[in-house]
Amino acid sequence: MSKNVGVIGLGYVGLPLLREFLEKGFRAIGFDIDPAKVDSLNRGKSYIRHIPDKLIQSWVDNDRFLATTDFTKLKDVDAILICVPTPLDHHEQPDLSFVVGTCETIAKNLRKDHLVVLESTTYPGTTDEVMKPILEQSGLKAGVDFCLAFSPEREDPGNPSFSTAKIPKVVGGYTPGCLQRAIELYQEIVEVVPVSSTAVAEASKILENTYRAVNIALVNELKMLFDRMGIDVWEVIRAASTKPFGFQAFYPGPGLGGHCIPIDPFYLTWKAKEYGFHTRFIELAGDINTQQPYYVIERLIRAMNYSRLSIVDAKILVVGLSYKPNVDDMRESPSLKIMELLLKEQAKVDYHDPYFPSVPPTRKGEFKMDSINLAKIEDNYYDAAVIVTDHANIDFTQVLQKAKIVLDTRNVIKRLGLQSEKLWTA
Repeated sequence: MSKNVGVIGLGYVGLPLLREFLEKGFRAIGFDIDPAKVDSLNRGKSYIRHIPDKLIQSWVDNDRFLATTDFTKLKDVDAILICVPTPLDHHEQPDLSFVVGTCETIAKNLRKDHLVVLESTTYPGTTDEVMKPILEQSGLKAGVDFCLAFSPEREDPGNPSFSTAKIPKVVGGYTPGCLQRAIELYQEIVEVVPVSSTAVAEASKILENTYRAVNIALVNELKMLFDRMGIDVWEVIRAASTKPFGFQAFYPGPGLGGHCIPIDPFYLTWKAKEYGFHTRFIELAGDINTQQPYYVIERLIRAMNYSRLSIVDAKILVVGLSYKPNVDDMRESPSLKIMELLLKEQAKVDYHDPYFPSVPPTRKGEFKMDSINLAKIEDNYYDAAVIVTDHANIDFTQVLQKAKIVLDTRNVIKRLGLQSEKLWTA
């Protein structure tokens, strides 16, 4: 087969995918609508921490890679892999505008024998019901003139144990011929798990992330219950984890973050309504998880009241912007919601995160703030600090020193063996 691929969307999914194909000797073109990303890559500079500059530079130097905003170059590749965002809109409805816009662009440049694969997480039916009609506006027919498939991304940014090449890849095709063509491509870089249809492949990814969302909701609810009972939920989880069968540990937190778990279950909930089905279990889990930032604020106000401090005009430090530790990824991070709620309570908010010197703008808004340097802050300067993300390169001893109250949502203070009368948990 021809080793010439195009990847649309050069973010946390698209860039690692490109890496695997380039390491296997493919030629690759990366497409993105953001000129800054394209320019950065063509200069050998990475904007994702776990993909180093020297790796990008090696792609540029070997003349097998190009980043571009010119989508007419789609005609120059044999396989088109779509890795664009699939967020929720303001009404918690699926927003497929990036997928639709991408397919409209592809349709203008589609040629015979192209393979088109969607990797973005979405509801079952998207590939056949949404993508196929748009692509066929080119005059070419799926399964006859070009191949169409779905293969969900399974990225875990910053996880050194599971790179793209080490995670088996589910693949479903519009026809058996489409499936075979997609298998032939992906098996060059990863173990392939074929399934009978694009809908099964789409549903498999939704199941993976719904499973996690539901179990996280369970421990979040138990966290709130055990708090009232005076029981440490983290100690309970450690004890339950000693059972060698029938139990998998999930951990509570300040709210869900990342590109999958806070979003994907709502895609299935929305699609289920088409079939007259009410996904009560999933919606309940979603309600519990989305309420966690509010619970954090309630716990903070309670802790401050106990110390005769008011949240109004209080100096509050939010520790960590990333949605999980040790990555420069703040997509859907609960930190942003917590900061928003603090500002609504009229608190004066700072943040500290070694991965974010300033808060980048998001689709939901913009915080014009810079990360503070803990070393330059006086002891007990802040009325309270809220630990949202437990990066390994944060000095939590300093966090304890700089605030009168420390609210820990990640159990990091106890996990590090630190002791303090200032400590509260949420």
